[in-house]
Amino acid sequence: MKKALVVLSGGQDSTTCLFWAIDRFGGDNVAAVGFNYGQRHKAELECAADICRAAGIEYEVIDTPIINQLSANSLTREDIPVEKTKPEGAPPNTFVEGRNLLFLSYAAIYAKTHGMTELVTGVCETDFSGYPDCRDMFIKSLNVTINLAMDYNFVIHTPLMWLTKADTWELADKLGALDIIYRDTLTCYNGIKGSGCGNCPACFLRRRGYEEFMARKDK
Repeated sequence: MKKALVVLSGGQDSTTCLFWAIDRFGGDNVAAVGFNYGQRHKAELECAADICRAAGIEYEVIDTPIINQLSANSLTREDIPVEKTKPEGAPPNTFVEGRNLLFLSYAAIYAKTHGMTELVTGVCETDFSGYPDCRDMFIKSLNVTINLAMDYNFVIHTPLMWLTKADTWELADKLGALDIIYRDTLTCYNGIKGSGCGNCPACFLRRRGYEEFMARKDK
């Protein structure tokens, strides 16, 4: 059986991917990694660790402080407020330059040394916030690059790539993880677990998707 490594932040999307991986590959063949990159709200890593502990999944945090050293953004700097609207023609100031590029590269190194070939990430092009490193084209390109660089046959899985937030909630429900993801994940840019602050862009997308999913479910 193939072994999978999930890039797990402790948020809604990556946690949904964790349960997707468990369903697809079996819990004994899944592990997860998170990254401490100087983010303002390290409580997300605690959420990820708690979720993995409850699910019986091995979870390891990798320190990547270089990201915080090189990139100034509202997710790593307390003196930069989170923008509620995205500037025209540019990513929002919550975009952490190169984050997914580095995370997946580090995850690949970890995976190869542990005999894993399947990498799972929660990036999404449908409901994304304007982040260029969440695009399908980037993931496909990186998959080729990593395989060439490491002479290893990785497959990067993106279960949410073409799903809306409502679809993601529906997938969580099908996987039997809806309550866990609603209650125990941290998506909020202001560091509030569960339903969050209700005002930041991440909370807006999460709440709107949940409401759409519940309306769909009630029909």
